[in-house]
Amino acid sequence: VQLQASGGGSVQAGDSLRLSCAASGRTFDRYTMGWFRQAPGKEREFVASISYTGRGWHYADSVKGRFTVSRDNAKNTLFLQMNSLKPEDTAVYYCAATFRAVTTSMYDYWGQGTQVTVSS
Repeated sequence: VQLQASGGGSVQAGDSLRLSCAASGRTFDRYTMGWFRQAPGKEREFVASISYTGRGWHYADSVKGRFTVSRDNAKNTLFLQMNSLKPEDTAVYYCAATFRAVTTSMYDYWGQGTQVTVSS
């Protein structure tokens, strides 16, 4: 599967953004999908994941209650709705796919990142 993330941008603290990840191929609905991010000088970290059915979710504590992951299997698209953004959310965001469970940290396919910058 090939993945392409989009929707990043520069916003103010408290604003919202919606990231999208378009997937190619016919097996999108068989993959657990995840979002990760990497801030300058920091390691990549897990943000959120969603099961292949769309009925299971897993979030990093730092984004719980502010971010929502969803997917549209008919359109081969993954989403990340980000509300109440904070400057510490500034990072390059990546989407990824795996056949493993929604709580896994091991992903096999990665898309290009999209930059999110939150200013105070």
